[in-house]
Amino acid sequence: MSISENVTTYLQELSAGNCFHEAVTLVAATKTRTAEEINEAIRAGITDIGENKVQEFRDKYDLVEGANRHFIGHLQTNKVKYLIGRTCLIHSLDRDELAAEISRRSQRAGLTTDVLIEVNIGSELSKSGYSLAEADAAYARLREVPGIRIRGFMAMLPNARDEALLSSLADEMRALYDRTREKDENIVHLSMGMSGDWRLCVAHGSNMVRIGTALFGERHYPAP
Repeated sequence: MSISENVTTYLQELSAGNCFHEAVTLVAATKTRTAEEINEAIRAGITDIGENKVQEFRDKYDLVEGANRHFIGHLQTNKVKYLIGRTCLIHSLDRDELAAEISRRSQRAGLTTDVLIEVNIGSELSKSGYSLAEADAAYARLREVPGIRIRGFMAMLPNARDEALLSSLADEMRALYDRTREKDENIVHLSMGMSGDWRLCVAHGSNMVRIGTALFGERHYPAP
C-alpha cells in the first residue's frame, strides 16, 4: 500500500478513539524519511510529525509543507537551541539537566516550551527516562521550572511478547497520567505506542501514538 493509503487506514482506525473515548493523535514518526514522503503523508491527512534526530529536524524543517512539529528522540543538552520556538511538543524530557537547559533557552527567547516527561516504564538499562517510582516527584519538581510547561507523559513499552506484562505497564502509565491530570489541567497527552504496539497502548488509554514504519514502510539506512 502507498503512504497515502496507509495514512487513510490508520486515521480511520484511530478515529474510534481510545478505551476512554478520547481522541487519539497520530504523530507520524519521520526518522530517515524524505521530505517528499512526509509531504505525501501530510496531504493524506497527517497533522503531526515527529523527528528523532535534531539534524534531521533542521534539514527537513523548511522542506515540509506544514504540520505540528514534535521532537520524539533522545535530546542532548547542546542541541536544545535548535528546537526552541520550532516545536509544538518535546516528548523526551528525561532528566533534570535537560529541563534546566530547555528552561534557560526558552526564557532567553521569551517563550514557554511544551514538554512531556519521559518515563522508563520497563526499567530498561537501554532506555532513558525517569523511573515510575520517581515520576510523581519529577513532575512536582519540573512543573515549577520556568520556561517549560508539562503537558503529560511519554513512554516506550519493552520489546516483549508478554501481553499481560505490557498491558500492566500501560495501565501503570495511564494511572500516572490520570492522577496527575486530576491536579493539573495542563496535562493532556499520554504519548505511548509505536508501530508494533500502538493498538495495545490505545486499548489501555494512550491518546497519542508515534507511528513510522507502519505508515512509511521499512526504513532504509544509508550505507556507512
